[in-house]
Parts: sequence; C-alpha cells; structure tokens
Amino acid sequence: MFESYGVPVLQGLIADTPEEAAQAAAKIGGTVVVKAQVKAGGRGKAGGVKLAHTPEEAATAAEAILKLTIKGLPVNRVMVAEGAAIDKEYYFSVLLDRSNRTFLSLCSVEGGMEIEQLAEERPEALAKIAVDAITGIDLAKATEIALAGGFDAEIAAKVAPVFVKLYEVFVKEDATLVEVNPLILSKSGEIIALDGKVTLDDNAEFRHERESMERDQLDPLEAKAKESDLNYVKLDGEVGIIGNGAGLVMSTLDVVAYAGERHGGVKPANFLDIGGGASAEVMAAGLDVILGDPQVKSVFVNVFGGITACDAVANGIVGALAKLGSAATKPLVVRLDGNNVVEGRKILADANHPLVTVVDTMDEAADKAAELANK
Repeated sequence: MFESYGVPVLQGLIADTPEEAAQAAAKIGGTVVVKAQVKAGGRGKAGGVKLAHTPEEAATAAEAILKLTIKGLPVNRVMVAEGAAIDKEYYFSVLLDRSNRTFLSLCSVEGGMEIEQLAEERPEALAKIAVDAITGIDLAKATEIALAGGFDAEIAAKVAPVFVKLYEVFVKEDATLVEVNPLILSKSGEIIALDGKVTLDDNAEFRHERESMERDQLDPLEAKAKESDLNYVKLDGEVGIIGNGAGLVMSTLDVVAYAGERHGGVKPANFLDIGGGASAEVMAAGLDVILGDPQVKSVFVNVFGGITACDAVANGIVGALAKLGSAATKPLVVRLDGNNVVEGRKILADANHPLVTVVDTMDEAADKAAELANK
C-alpha cells in the first residue's frame, strides 16, 4: 500500500515455507529480516522477527517463526524483507482524533520504542499537531510537524515529503490510522518507512476493492465470537469477563485487574459485551467462546439488568452449561442486579450447578473470580 503511493519502503517478499523464505532471501540478496505475518503487536518480543545473513539462515529463521503462536494467532506466513543499515529511528503517524473531531499527527525524532511509553515517560518528546480535514498535510504543514517533532531543518526537509505521501495514504485509503515506527534515516542518508501499521475504516468499504487483502486472520476465538455478532476482544489474562454494556465491561476489567493484584497477579482474559438487549442465546454463545479459551481459569459474569432482564441472563447461563456438558470445567462467578434480579437469582439457585457461585456485589465477585483463577 505504501509503495503504491510512493512512500519509500524496502523490498519484501512473502513466504509460506522455509524453502520459499530461502528463495526470497536469495532473490533480495544480503542481510534480510524474516518477520511473522500476524495482525498483532509485540512480534519481535515474541520471537517473530529474526535477522538472517544468508538464504540458509533465512530458512532456519522461517522454520522457527512458522511454529510460533503470537497472541493467540498461529504464524502461517512470513515476510522476508531487505535489511537496512539504520542510522537513526523516527516516529510519525496521522490518525482520527475522535474527541476533538479532527485529524491528529504525532511525530518524534525518537522512534523505535513503544510510542505509548514515550508519551508517558517523556511527553515533551512527542509532538501532537492538529490537522485540518480540509487543508490536510501539504509540504508546509509537514515541515511544521517535523520541526515540532524535534527534527533539525536539514532532516525536516527530507522527511516532510514522506509525511505528505503518508497523509495521502491516510485519506485515499479511508484509514483511521497510518503509523510508521520506525521511520529511519539510513546510513546512506535515505528516509525509509521500515515498519508500518494501517487501520482501515470499515464504513468506507463500499469505496474500495480490497478482496485481495487478507482480512480474515482473526484469533480463532475472536472469529467464533464474530460469527455470533459478539463484541469480543481477547486479552492475555486468566479471568474471563462477560457483561452487558461497554462501560460496565470496562469497569469490570478494572476491578478484576485490581482484585488480581491480591491473588497472584491474575488479569482479565477478554472483553466481552453481550449488549443491552441480549437474549439467553447470546449469553450462551458468549460463555461458549470464553470457556473455549485455554488461558481462562475462571469466569466473571457481571450483569446489570436494564433492557437485558436478569432472568434471561440466568437462563442463558443454565442453558450454556447444559449445552457444554462435560466440556464446561471452569468455575463461574455471577453477579446479577437490576431488572428481574430476584427471578434470575432463583433460576441459578434452583439449577444449583456446581460450577456457579452467585455473589451480591461487583467488588466481591471480582475478588472471588480472581481467587478461583489463582487456584
């Protein structure tokens, strides 16, 4: 995508086997980088990015990487990319700033590290420049962004045209984020987008032909949740979370993380919002997804009955456990409150399932779920 807009990038070839990786490395020549092709951050830390100086080394690296699973995603493909002699690493991005209803550019001469860490530890090193949606980023604006980001005048003149091209990608591809980290200055004096991340706006799909893009590489659990129209995001913890309403689920993640500090450092395993008008079937589908996560040691179902009545939720829990049968082996902590709470609690009491514990308050339930996960 970057290449088609004239953004300077290095050659990269795709390989599905170690043999193809060796062939790609031979074609590129010299030192190459073998990169796991999964839609997740932290690939390098997970062992998914390796240097190779020969085709044989590229094959060995690809063989190791193709055996990995990174953040729940199996690595089925690698990219063999041309190596770069890096002099300096920079950061640039342009994104949709929802809170201010405009676009925003972030820029820093200190790239390569996690930008969230830089923003937290040294916020003055990260320039945040608002971008008008009408005028966009022309050469003058790009130069302003570069100078604000700490570039000297000579390097600013080199990076500004690249910023203009990256903004063109952002607008013409209907993206909500275009990020390059790192944007490098090579030892030969070239500016190169060494690694990029693009988030596309699904609302603009009708304007694009993207059938050739790989859009289906989801975590298996996320794919299963998507089939049931569930708002699910997999995390790295041990306590499965189900709630109704995004705000309640976010609060639940916080109280579980806080409770987890007292119980061996356990953390939330997912975000799952079953929505305001969820039925018993939706609850059953949500439980099915979460109980299928091998990392989950306990489940916290936190529901405040409004549009969703507590008795419907309780029936969903009982139905899901009956459907799963012996496959359900993990304890559930349930907190119900609000609409039809008495009926909901009675349904769970009558079912008397050995895996289910009903707790009155959110904090107590989070503590119990963390305690069970730690066991």
